[in-house]
Amino acid sequence: MLYLNRAGDRGILRRQPYDNNIRKRRGHTMIIQSKRIWIAGQFIAAQLEIQEGKILRVLPYGSRQADEDCGNDRIVPGFIDIHTHGAYNFDTNDGEPEGLREWMRRIPEEGVTSILPTTVTQMPDVLEKAVANVAAVAREGYEGAEMLGIHFEGPYLDMEYKGAQPPEAIAKATVEQFKRYQEAAEGMIKYITLAPEHDADFALTRYCSQNGVVVSMGHSSATYEQALLGIANGATSMTHVYNGMTPYHHRKPGLVGTALRVRDIYGEVICDGCHSHLAALNNFFTAKGRDYSIMISDSLRAKHCPPGGAYQLGGHDIEIGEDGLARLKGTETIAGSTLFLNRGLKILVEDAMVPFDTALNSCTINPARCLGVDDRKGRIAAGLDADLVRLADDYGVLQTWCRGAKML
Repeated sequence: MLYLNRAGDRGILRRQPYDNNIRKRRGHTMIIQSKRIWIAGQFIAAQLEIQEGKILRVLPYGSRQADEDCGNDRIVPGFIDIHTHGAYNFDTNDGEPEGLREWMRRIPEEGVTSILPTTVTQMPDVLEKAVANVAAVAREGYEGAEMLGIHFEGPYLDMEYKGAQPPEAIAKATVEQFKRYQEAAEGMIKYITLAPEHDADFALTRYCSQNGVVVSMGHSSATYEQALLGIANGATSMTHVYNGMTPYHHRKPGLVGTALRVRDIYGEVICDGCHSHLAALNNFFTAKGRDYSIMISDSLRAKHCPPGGAYQLGGHDIEIGEDGLARLKGTETIAGSTLFLNRGLKILVEDAMVPFDTALNSCTINPARCLGVDDRKGRIAAGLDADLVRLADDYGVLQTWCRGAKML
């Protein structure tokens, strides 16, 4: 069974003609209505009045003449992907502005309206260029999905559970070096993955958590006890639970056991049905509940590209298998996914039997709360950004609006 998305999976992505006139009217009031808009954890018939990229007010269905009548199609909050390395043959580590701009412009085709471009462990010069590129594009302007910051995955990881991260670039965690990266990023690093057992005295964990950077524990051999100390020193999330960490054992619960036991820390999970068994996905969401689970793609540059191409991750060759998974070339080491978030939502609901509200929260309000941007992202309500997705019943994306701008 194939759960990863391929470029040829036409049943999950439906594009409608791009209407540039609506984007030109961004400064004016626009009315969108549907008989199924996701509000307060349920679908209701309503109208959304949008102005200057914000939801100005929510009205009863049919109150005013609509610019967009979506009929019975579902309108849900825009998806937020906090762990994604690239797509369209671009990788965050490339440090190329046009590749980054194209990624942001096109990723709304799978319903993503906000994103954390994610680095992969590399030498300092590569990482500094990568984060500086994100900062420069953010400063100079772009269109499409909003970059909420940078996810800095590594280089402060465990050698045994590095996965596909290049071992030659793994480094000792120091506050001083991180400050240099943050300076190059112009303060845009908002989320960091590190191995807590290699953060001496949890110094970097404390520094980041006290300076506006979410600390996520991952690529780690940490024991349950070490993970609890990481949480006590400021860690509030866990990176791709089940992957890049010790397997769960009933006498040695490790990071997986911590994620399942400590319900009020966030946990990322790759919902492609390949990185983790469907039953494991169900177990994770059952344990975490509807408020602390976060679906991620962990996607690579190969996403939205034809299969069979030659790609790299962190300077190492990878290959895309028939199952859609990326692996280090010539090995069985998983190197990331090509998952579309709308497809991940379908897998969770239809195959892993996760309740719809729990699954939807995991790619909308939960990542927004984790990043502290839930005052403008993750829900459909007056005063919030008009980040919206029009979903077909088969989870195909019909239209996406990024801050009121129609991207599909």
